[in-house]
Amino acid sequence: MKKRLLAALASTLMAFAPPAFAAVKQGDVIIRHVTLIDVEAAEAHDGQAVVLQGDDIVAVGPDAAIAKDWRAKQVVEGKGRFLIPGLWDMHVHFGGGPELIEENKALLPLYVANGITTIRDCSGDLADQVLAWRGEIATGSLFGPRLLTSGAKIEGIAPVWKGTIEVGSKADVDMALDRLKNRDRVDFVKITDNTLKPELFLYTLTKAKALGLRTSGHIPMALTVEQAVDAGISSIEHLDYAYNAGAKDEAAIAADFAAGRIDRAEANRRLAAGFDRDTAMVAYRRFAAKGVFVTPTLNGSRILDYLDRDDHSKDAGLAYIGPKLRKTYEWRIERAAKADAAAIAARHAHSDGVGTIIPMLAEAGVPIIAGTDAGFLNSFNYPGFGLHDEIALFVEKGLTPAQALASATRAGPAWFGQLDRYGAIKPGMAADLVLLTKNPLEDIAATRTIDTVVMRGTVQNRAALDAMLADTKAKVAAWNAEAAPR
Repeated sequence: MKKRLLAALASTLMAFAPPAFAAVKQGDVIIRHVTLIDVEAAEAHDGQAVVLQGDDIVAVGPDAAIAKDWRAKQVVEGKGRFLIPGLWDMHVHFGGGPELIEENKALLPLYVANGITTIRDCSGDLADQVLAWRGEIATGSLFGPRLLTSGAKIEGIAPVWKGTIEVGSKADVDMALDRLKNRDRVDFVKITDNTLKPELFLYTLTKAKALGLRTSGHIPMALTVEQAVDAGISSIEHLDYAYNAGAKDEAAIAADFAAGRIDRAEANRRLAAGFDRDTAMVAYRRFAAKGVFVTPTLNGSRILDYLDRDDHSKDAGLAYIGPKLRKTYEWRIERAAKADAAAIAARHAHSDGVGTIIPMLAEAGVPIIAGTDAGFLNSFNYPGFGLHDEIALFVEKGLTPAQALASATRAGPAWFGQLDRYGAIKPGMAADLVLLTKNPLEDIAATRTIDTVVMRGTVQNRAALDAMLADTKAKVAAWNAEAAPR
């Protein structure tokens, strides 16, 4: 009886205990004394702590308050460090044929080592393999960044690119979209313009939108950019297409090209000559009103445009690229080498000119997505590392560091409709985080100063990240030795 009375008394006292005696909550990881970067507000808040539980952020606040209420199995010291949401590379490729599967797979850790926790695969010729990787990464049986993919891209009959779904009629388009949506369960649809009939391009956009599928792609020269925007394209891949929308006589050029009166080179010359800022701003405000995003892929274009000038033979990034993947670079290298002086000068001028529209897009309210175009065929554009080059170019062209950072942390989630889960550091968001030694709001190069990456709640410190890089480098060295002539 006495024991029961004492137990009842203890229970009553606990019920009325002041907050100081409340039970301490248990997390898995606490990042303490850190400067938290609010990307949306472009603000830095020092002296913060972040609590992770599983793959969720469960608490954020002043360090003293968090330390009082929370304990965790793992504590990460963030003093003098800056915490940002995980980076996204929204335009990557895997491909080169079945014999290159292992070399492609070896690229996955490079993204994580560079702070990239989500990638968007924009199609190659290994679509089924990439779809399998997506599932394996999601279940934890394959290490790599969260992978979102288009599966096989939609193209016309007998295209240049391998691994596509070839369509020559509306019925073909319907079957292709049914396969992508219901069999492959793709995250979005990629459409290119190599041999696809312009009218089928527009039909694909309209039908995909009706099915609730996001679309990204290249725009046929025989169409205006406005036509693609009105048909419902979700993201325009590569800055050239957005640049073309600024030509005063774009519609006439498209009509002449469609009728065979001019070739592609002449069409491009006229588009560049006809660029007008006022025309462009009208077009870009239309992009913004229609919810169209632009993925510039500036880094990939810059590399190709200056292959005649830049020597990549001693690039540190080559140590991470297998010999068969390096072999795929040769096509673009040889093509660039055949250009005469006039073509090279035009290529340089075009590269420099196209980049000037980056701040114009931002001014018009068009969301700019960071994506590298890294992967097979795209010479010296190194997976993982290239994203830091991409956002540095955005700043060079006129964006603020905060805008460039948002392009790599918030624009991707915004495009996928996932800002409720990614792109910010607050309770309920995904535990995908990067700890930097410098402030990226002051200098965008700070995104390279990676101390720790947290992916799906698992902490990868600098030693673990270095081990990932070393592992891929060792694999490539072994492949190089195997491929070397005997």
